[in-house]
Amino acid sequence: MAESRYQKHIKLKGFGKEGQDRLTQAKVLILGAGGLGTPAAQYLNGVGVGTLGIMDLDVVEESNLPRQTLYSPDQIGLSKTDSLIQWLHQQNPATQLINHQAFLTPENALGIISKYDLVIDATDNFGTRYLVNDACVILDKPFVYGAVQDFEGQVSVMNCQDGPTYRCLFPESNQNLMIPNCDENGVLGVLPGLIGTYQALEAIKVITGIGEPLVGKLLIIDTLAQTHLKIGVPAIPQNKNIKALKPNYHQPMCASNNTVKQLDPEAFYHRLKKNLPYQLVDVRTTEEFEQYHLEHATHIPLQELQNRHLELDQNKDLILLCQSGKRSLQAASFLHETYPTAKIFNLSGGINALESSTKDEALRGNL
Repeated sequence: MAESRYQKHIKLKGFGKEGQDRLTQAKVLILGAGGLGTPAAQYLNGVGVGTLGIMDLDVVEESNLPRQTLYSPDQIGLSKTDSLIQWLHQQNPATQLINHQAFLTPENALGIISKYDLVIDATDNFGTRYLVNDACVILDKPFVYGAVQDFEGQVSVMNCQDGPTYRCLFPESNQNLMIPNCDENGVLGVLPGLIGTYQALEAIKVITGIGEPLVGKLLIIDTLAQTHLKIGVPAIPQNKNIKALKPNYHQPMCASNNTVKQLDPEAFYHRLKKNLPYQLVDVRTTEEFEQYHLEHATHIPLQELQNRHLELDQNKDLILLCQSGKRSLQAASFLHETYPTAKIFNLSGGINALESSTKDEALRGNL
């Protein structure tokens, strides 16, 4: 350890060289290289955490840039983990950086998380958060939860010091699993930077033993009112009695291509021109649908699909649509489980892909 680099830490009363040594020896896994994961990685790498694992399978998109500020326009289309690790290596060459270019699944979760001391949960959907929780409970690993939506963020430390788990805060329900993530609902770009930094700070507190981590407490930050509210989260003992992972956590980005067929924009436009029979189901919110939508689309918001799926015509091919293809993939996965013999397609890339893929004004006029 280069003490000159971390001299400001070492001078801190109650932290000192012992605290810095603990950071150097720590192994932290960051799940998600997006709005929360990038600031968390930046600061944990900067303070001298010895080993950082970065796990994600996404590529950089233009819409990421306002909130994922370590990426640049020339990295659009490139792997997030590759791009982030390249930046982190330049920031601190001493850190051991491990690239997990994959999504977290029930098949790989235990094997990967077992190699680390602490997890930063920078994921963006309920299904993956339940998977993170269950794997950490089984392995007895603490994890730092963070979430953002609109102008509000949340932070807490889970499964630590006999404190509560994520299931104590949010009992699992089908309604939770159908709540859209920030990519779909929107979020102010600066907010994930704030919450991700809070996650890094909580991780440092857990690793070094300084201060009072947010164990049994949920910090809620409202950036419009500039208020910080801290509420208690009681531990429910039975939520620690998890012995095995479930085979399916209904993760929107992990649906198998063997179960849900993907329909690209070209194939979709071919259907329009040939008048092939299908039912197009738009699962976006009412506000999004009213702003613009495809002609003849059936509108069933994702959160209502569980109660309204009987409105669908199983005798036709069902094509699920949303803004970017993420919510519709989740909807298509749900319908495939409900109607295993139906022909169900996800319109990959969603309306964003349709708008950018064709110069046919007649077709674009339907948007």
